Amino acid sequence: MSNFPRYAIYYLPAVGSALAQFGAVMLGYDVVTGADVAFAPPTAAVADWREITADPRGYGFHATLKAPFTLADGRRDSELLWACATFAETPRAIPRIVPVIRPIGRFIALVPDVPSEPLQQLAADCVRDFDGFRAQLSAEDRARRRPEQLTPQQIEHLDRWGYPYVMDEFRFHMTLTGSLDTARHDELLALLRGTFAATGIDRVAIDRIAVLRQDARGERFKSIAQFELRSADY
Repeated sequence: MSNFPRYAIYYLPAVGSALAQFGAVMLGYDVVTGADVAFAPPTAAVADWREITADPRGYGFHATLKAPFTLADGRRDSELLWACATFAETPRAIPRIVPVIRPIGRFIALVPDVPSEPLQQLAADCVRDFDGFRAQLSAEDRARRRPEQLTPQQIEHLDRWGYPYVMDEFRFHMTLTGSLDTARHDELLALLRGTFAATGIDRVAIDRIAVLRQDARGERFKSIAQFELRSADY
C-alpha cells in the first residue's frame, strides 16, 4: 500500500474571507487554489520570513481536526467526501472563538483566547467519525511520531487514532510559523499581532470542515472540498 495520496480533515476559513486572506498572505500560499501568493508587506522587514513559514506553508492556513492519513484498503476519496457532507448536515453547536496570536511551544499560532467545549467536541467527533477511512499506521510512520518523546496518554492516542494530539490532548491552533528559538518570539509576535489586528477580525465561527489532499511527499496539501456545518439553532 502506498502512503500517498494522503487526506486530512481541517478547518479552513471561508473562501474569500478576511481570515482566509490573512492566512494566505502570511504563509505565501492559498490552500484552496494551490497557488503561491505575495507575502503581506509587513513581512518584508523579516529577512528570513520565507524560511520561517516554510513548514506551515506546506499544509496551508488551517486547524487540524483529523490529522493526515492514508485511505484504508478498499476506501475511496468519493466515499470520504460523502461522509463529510453527511457529517456537516448533522445539526450541532457551532463553536465561536475570540482569536488571539500566541506561542505554542516553539511556534506561533492563532488560537482561541479561552478553551471551547463545542470546539473540543467537534474535533473529537471528526477524529472518531472519520477513523474508518484511515489506514493503520505503519511501523515507519509510527516511529516518525517519536513515541519515546510522548506521554503514555499520547502514545495511547497514537496507537488508537493514528495521532497523539487528539481528544483530551487536542488544542485548536492555526499555525503561522515553523519552530523558532524563543528569543525571536517577541519580534515576530509584534508583527503577527499587528498584521492580524489590521484585519478587524474579533470573532471566528468554526463553521465548516474541509478535505485536503497531498499527492506525494514534499508536495503541498490542497483543499478539494469544503462543507459548511449545520447549526443546531438553524
